[in-house]
Amino acid sequence: MPLITTIKPENATGELAELYGKIEAMRGRVSNSAQIFSASPELIKQQMAFIEYYMVKQKALSMPLLASIRMLISDKNSCSYCVDFNASILINMLGWSPKEVEAMRANPNDAKLDAKEKAMLLFVLKAVRTPHDVEANDVQALRDLGYTDGEILDATNHGARMSAIDIIFDAFKIEKDF
Repeated sequence: MPLITTIKPENATGELAELYGKIEAMRGRVSNSAQIFSASPELIKQQMAFIEYYMVKQKALSMPLLASIRMLISDKNSCSYCVDFNASILINMLGWSPKEVEAMRANPNDAKLDAKEKAMLLFVLKAVRTPHDVEANDVQALRDLGYTDGEILDATNHGARMSAIDIIFDAFKIEKDF
């Protein structure tokens, strides 16, 4: 049971019930990762907008790249809920084998991504883990591969925001529900 009070879908009313309805339509269910935000419907709206942007609106960053970013950021942050959730996406939705996922966890250079996406993955890991070590040549290398500054920012934001989610999930002891 999480440390903060959450509202189950069957107990939601008003705006929260409407938001849960949208989440269920989008994901098929209202997971604990959504319910943890039920104390603040505005945060659910922000999280939904974040997910919609990366999954629907932006087109340059692939689902395997984004799931890899999330999983490896969460691995470094020791957020088992997020590691396992994103590993399950890679395996069950994107066709990676468990061995491929474990190989990437052990060494991000072994990610089952093309060279361009692997470069972005490694950059985001560096930017999130050691932001003061990022240099102009790191950004230029991504530009040279064809990424725009907006795409570089989008990928870095995705990783940085994952750290915030990891903190929330771990601090409030979210329970696995998958």
